[in-house]
Amino acid sequence: MSQVKPRLAVFTTLFPTREQPTSGLFIRERMFRVARDFPVVVVTPRPWFPFQSLIRLFKPGYRPKAPYHEKQHNIDVFQPRFLSIPYLGKSLDGLLMALSLYWPMRRLHSRFAYSIIDAHFGYPDGYAAVRLGHWLNCPVTITMRGTEARHAENKKLRPVLCKALVGATRVFTVSDSLRNLALELGVDPEKAQTISNGVDSEKFYPLNRSAMRARFGLSDDARVLVTVGGLVERKGFHRVIELMPSLSKRFPDLYYLVVGGACAEGNWEARLKSQADALGLREKVLFLGPLPPEQLREPLSCADVFVLPSRNEGWANVLLEAMACGLPVVTTDVGGSAEVVSLKELGTVVPFGDTTLLEDAIAEALDRDWGHKIIEDYARKNSWDKRIDLLKETLIDVAGSQLDCLPEGRRAGTG
Repeated sequence: MSQVKPRLAVFTTLFPTREQPTSGLFIRERMFRVARDFPVVVVTPRPWFPFQSLIRLFKPGYRPKAPYHEKQHNIDVFQPRFLSIPYLGKSLDGLLMALSLYWPMRRLHSRFAYSIIDAHFGYPDGYAAVRLGHWLNCPVTITMRGTEARHAENKKLRPVLCKALVGATRVFTVSDSLRNLALELGVDPEKAQTISNGVDSEKFYPLNRSAMRARFGLSDDARVLVTVGGLVERKGFHRVIELMPSLSKRFPDLYYLVVGGACAEGNWEARLKSQADALGLREKVLFLGPLPPEQLREPLSCADVFVLPSRNEGWANVLLEAMACGLPVVTTDVGGSAEVVSLKELGTVVPFGDTTLLEDAIAEALDRDWGHKIIEDYARKNSWDKRIDLLKETLIDVAGSQLDCLPEGRRAGTG
């Protein structure tokens, strides 16, 4: 098989930009590592509707304006608009995205000559990418990241999700649970491959605990929980706050660090603060706001336990990041979380929705004497290096397979 260095057009609606710096960091972490060896350009479609500026009058921050182009680490990031009808048209987003981006993607191909459209999320991104790949005669890879489980339960979205996944040249999943879902939706087992996310040990490692606690105004004797993520219902910050009064009876000097801000799914900050105030926890629940990756190790290093009672995940990279800082984890058995917290020495996985088991697991984690070095070593073994090497090998295979299908005259100009 021909060995061809792929040229990738990373295609995703979730990607960090100047306006939304914490959006889709896990995608950039993964694909910018690939970009060290392969040429990469990023296309992050932005939803647009003629009257959305009026919606911003009542809902500030709704679909923030974004420049068409910016540079990140010397890589071009384009943000073309696609027609998206607010609140009513989610089932049309995939098709409208493909139609809106046909000419921008065609022009980009004439300049950059990408050989693979690398989409992230099955719908709408993956569906639009498969359509564009068919129109532009370009192979498409889709990485399933967790939203697919929710879309598969939607009667309107399940059929288009199936079309996207079955129509892709290759389907990557960040967990085995998502690969099983891909097979259930009709993907050929030979086309579905699990390549999990990794952890950056240069950014995530334990800092001096006392110094970090002093930075956040916490004593050495305090007991500290922490959660990192977008402030939305799915992540479950409110589920931890709900348990704080009961846990505080057992651990009087208990604090909860809330790290995160608004994201593409919404913004529950005001609601969470109101909940904490109503429970008399204003001094115990500390809202630190969103932090860049290089600063996340600071709150992680001063905590005792990382908690993520999420309703849905693909592969929550923040679990590995917390472990890299030596933290045991309490999380829910959704998506690939049990694949990350795969040993009892790393933490506890509880069924989603069982408040009693969640509280018991948090209390036990606060009481237990953990082997922090074991947890750190486990995280380091799950670094990005092996994952990226496997991903690159597969992308070379995809590009080579496409080249072998071309007529002899077309092959000469490829590369």
